[in-house]
Amino acid sequence: MPDQRYPFWLGGVGASMAAVCTHPLDLTKVRLQTLSHSAAKRPGMFFLIRSSIAQSGFRSLYTGLSASLLRQMTYSLVRLGSYESIKTTLSESGRPSSGSLLFAAMLAGGLGGVAGNPADILLVRMTSDSIRPPEQRYGYSHAFHGLTCILREEGVRGLFRGLGTNTTRAILMNVGSYDVFKTLLISQPLPIIQFQFRDNLLCHVISSIMAGAFATTVCAPADVLKSRLMSASGNVSLLEVVTRSLRHEGPSFLFKGWTPAFIRLGPNTVLMFVFYEQLKKGWRTLVWSPPNSHPQTI
Repeated sequence: MPDQRYPFWLGGVGASMAAVCTHPLDLTKVRLQTLSHSAAKRPGMFFLIRSSIAQSGFRSLYTGLSASLLRQMTYSLVRLGSYESIKTTLSESGRPSSGSLLFAAMLAGGLGGVAGNPADILLVRMTSDSIRPPEQRYGYSHAFHGLTCILREEGVRGLFRGLGTNTTRAILMNVGSYDVFKTLLISQPLPIIQFQFRDNLLCHVISSIMAGAFATTVCAPADVLKSRLMSASGNVSLLEVVTRSLRHEGPSFLFKGWTPAFIRLGPNTVLMFVFYEQLKKGWRTLVWSPPNSHPQTI
């Protein structure tokens, strides 16, 4: 009987597949979050998309894709892989409670935030580079070139710029985790209509939408602060970023880029977990024997 555990890297592959589909929205979100607050009028999401295509072609919407894939194979890989491992351990003593799953999700999110911080810096800088003044651009040609430049110019500490806000965002993102919503949907029928969800594609999609909507709102402030800290050149503190942004923009700056973040996170969450579920199904079919014998899936 083979070891019936999913490979640690499977979640990273599913997340990478989703990132390829939703990267243009991620790029637009970061540009809105980091756009100079001194601008008289901030452009909207669709204006940024149109102007990017008009100036540099459709391929410009995939600027920084290598950093996005690196992020998925670090942040998402560790987040999903460690969550699976923690949940498997919890399941050894019976079906884990919602509270246990929530703790596991928060812990896994924090670990993923730490692991993915360097790639997050690269993603923010590469996607927002074109809207910076020419003399302030980083000019990374791809993710590994960016890593080399950061290490050479900023040292190892440069890879962990904005770590606090990034880890906070990762934990908050997992508070309303997909698995928590999925467990709630399956555990009892919906009130009034008495509809009982099963562990199928419909349940996966609805759980993903609910998790995405919740996470977008809860994570918006930390996401904006993370993007501004990571895009900044020089030693800028979190307090300086907050003070300057509040002075020029007011409290509403904490929700800059909310619309593309929501539009991106919904499909990205749906695609990531649908891909992830299908990858796990394929792994069970191809690797495990008998194929119908498998542990509880998320």
